[in-house]
Amino acid sequence: MSSFSIFVSRCIPDAGLSLLKKQGYKVKVSPHDRVLTKGELLREMKDIDALLCLLTDKIDGEIMDAGSPRLKIIANYAVGFDNIDLKAAAKRRLFISNTPGPEITESVAEFTVTLMLALARRVGEAERFIRAHKYRGWEPMLLMGQDLYGKTIGIVGLGRIGGGVARRLKSFGVKFIYNSQSRNADFEKEFGARRMSLEALLKQADFVTLHVPLTRETRYLINRKNIKLMKKTAYLINTARGPVVEEKAVLQALSKKQIAGAAIDVYECEPAIDCDLKDHMELRKLDNIIMTPHIASATIAARSAMAEAAARNIIAALQGKTPPNAVKPE
Repeated sequence: MSSFSIFVSRCIPDAGLSLLKKQGYKVKVSPHDRVLTKGELLREMKDIDALLCLLTDKIDGEIMDAGSPRLKIIANYAVGFDNIDLKAAAKRRLFISNTPGPEITESVAEFTVTLMLALARRVGEAERFIRAHKYRGWEPMLLMGQDLYGKTIGIVGLGRIGGGVARRLKSFGVKFIYNSQSRNADFEKEFGARRMSLEALLKQADFVTLHVPLTRETRYLINRKNIKLMKKTAYLINTARGPVVEEKAVLQALSKKQIAGAAIDVYECEPAIDCDLKDHMELRKLDNIIMTPHIASATIAARSAMAEAAARNIIAALQGKTPPNAVKPE
């Protein structure tokens, strides 16, 4: 039996835990169904060889040092890894890994289109209308929404998920424009898409959907200045990372009807929904928004695949190999 010890900061699907246990590893899962405090996490780091953490765990050099000298890998149960100090990890020669995969790509792309359709057809408003006992029968002007047909979809960040969104929307008879660091000639040929600046995209798109990682460059990518470029009839969808959007700017734009609506699955000050409690403005009070609790990848297939990927990353590192999803240091 192996003497390796792994700490898992919150319960994850058994698909990953069982892989670790089959290796004979000692696996301890946090008994708390919540985000651990830094003090709790520091205490658990002692004498472990691997940490399987979540994107809600902030992992800095102090946390890493608490696991020395045995700690070999920090396996993040997420595609993103902005919660981990990569420079600190590189100094300590620790592996950092994440959990990308086709299951996650498909789940998030599918959910993005779900939000887009729900926004266009005012599904959230209609559901609340019914629950409030306001429905009195069919009316010709009741809750009229928009068709997707003929609309222009602006994809910001043309990676796997952005491409997955386009594949699903192709049959809707929409037009595609995109903004990305590099041109994708194959995508342009297949979808008749045009690459353009972010400013030009915001001016032309009927739906703006965000699919970029959170970096120094993408923080507040959508902000109080450029959101004013969007059409009053346009919609904004964010299933990427909360701080990619200046949340207060979106709140103000929605309140003033500068844009038609928004669908948000991730939040700037997550888990808080409102960053500023003193301004008496709150996203939850608006009708022209759909809000979901960070569930874009919340399918059995996707979350199980993430658990398996995290486990395989740990197994590789503890066997002296480079994890299949090792993150390159900054």
